Amino acid sequence: MVAMTKKVKIFQIIFSDPSKTFYCGGDTVSGRVEVEVSEMMRVSALKLLGLGCAKVEYAKGKQRCRQEAEYLRYEAVLRLQDQPTDSDGSVVLRPGNKYEYTFGFELPQQGQLVSSYKGKFGYVQYCVKALMERPQQPVLECKKCFEVEEPLDVNTPDLLSPAGGMKEKKVTCMFIPDGQVSLNAKIDRRGFCEGEEICINAKFENTCSRIVVPKAAIIAKHTYQANGRTKILRQKLSSVRGNHIISGMCDAWQGKTIRVPKIKPSMLGCNIIRVEYALMIYVHIPGSDKLILELPLVIGTAGLGSRSNSVSSQDSSASTASQSWVSLRMPSEPPSYCDVTRDCRLDQPLTPLLDDFDGDESPIFMNVPAFQYPAPPAYSEVRISGNLKVSC
Repeated sequence: MVAMTKKVKIFQIIFSDPSKTFYCGGDTVSGRVEVEVSEMMRVSALKLLGLGCAKVEYAKGKQRCRQEAEYLRYEAVLRLQDQPTDSDGSVVLRPGNKYEYTFGFELPQQGQLVSSYKGKFGYVQYCVKALMERPQQPVLECKKCFEVEEPLDVNTPDLLSPAGGMKEKKVTCMFIPDGQVSLNAKIDRRGFCEGEEICINAKFENTCSRIVVPKAAIIAKHTYQANGRTKILRQKLSSVRGNHIISGMCDAWQGKTIRVPKIKPSMLGCNIIRVEYALMIYVHIPGSDKLILELPLVIGTAGLGSRSNSVSSQDSSASTASQSWVSLRMPSEPPSYCDVTRDCRLDQPLTPLLDDFDGDESPIFMNVPAFQYPAPPAYSEVRISGNLKVSC
């Protein structure tokens, strides 16, 4: 952002390392302010500000909710080296020359800043702002933003410990009990980084008369606070689903995985904005509310610390799950054809139903009667006057 007049050709901020994508607590932000004029101009002072703040703003009915929190404020007056100044500290800038004001300041230590953020109802922004004061003229301003990322390590004992839970829901139909749906799920840890796989072990049971579908999703929860009010925005980031479960049946997820997408780490240190994540395991029940189990997640900074413990636990659970699935799906050897009888017709084929019309206990099936085809008529050969006549 640059505000210029006809007298000013160049007024911009350039960082010492333009390729640096983000800064951390304790890093030094340095650079220069470049100024070039087309006419002779007197500058009273060139002030530099380092600013960082969080801001929330949204409408609640007719009321406008606003709140700010400051995390960085640095002020300095920049001087030109080897440039004569007047008694009041002002300098005269002449056309044809490029003037450079150098600056540098240190960010607060880790734990005192929050990561940069931009959301629907708020943001956390850091910038360097230069103010050029001129006698009896408006102040010129230019600004350049930079990103701050506070490292979040997920290799702590608390985040490497397993998490799980159990939920159940009674289902009714026209106020009449119709069985229940239950789920029991567990993950091997709570801390993850982008690109990693979350390994889910879960068991689902359906004793109601409806066909249900188990699903899982990674949810982002954005919380904004302003004027004593709270606004929450939930967002589904990625999801997986399982097989349909008919009445009276169970299903199990053994090592089912869902990948953490490319997302920003959790933001837990800001007073007015919080970004939290959760793994939502739920069961879709037709005609009823979902059965939901939420397991909190913490998304950390990618590439920070050692992931050996968590990765090894994930690999072991995945290998165990794959072996269990192999044992279920791959029989030792195919059956012999000698064991197969000629009559392959099912005596009573079973067809699943969505609704319990008979009122019997689950599982609900209807018995389809087997069709008995009548025996073919017996044919006899009768020779009449030299011709062959077939009668039945």
